[in-house]
Amino acid sequence: MTERVTATDEALELIRTLKEVHGDLMFHQSGGCCDGSSPMCYPQGEFRVGESDLLLGEIGGMPFYISKDQYAYWKHTQLIIDAVDGRGGMFSLEGPEGKRFLTRSRIFTEVEKLE
Repeated sequence: MTERVTATDEALELIRTLKEVHGDLMFHQSGGCCDGSSPMCYPQGEFRVGESDLLLGEIGGMPFYISKDQYAYWKHTQLIIDAVDGRGGMFSLEGPEGKRFLTRSRIFTEVEKLE
């Protein structure tokens, strides 16, 4: 089965760096507003996951959540989490590293949709 969320090597390296400093992490795909629709990284358990959130998968061994409403828009795509130079969401842990997580996506193939 095709993973619904995956990460680039650059993102995995940044996750390893952040884990060394902050311990276990968690991600939540932001649905907009102040930080656009950026993947937000928190120390595990610091962001309250509610009934309106889905566990989409894991990246770097860390859970990745998305709101049900946001998932409804992106359910036909695979989210690919990348890390690029720049400043991201002010509440996300990677900010001081001079990097930011970025969500890229690709549409599932017809075969992948059937899995």
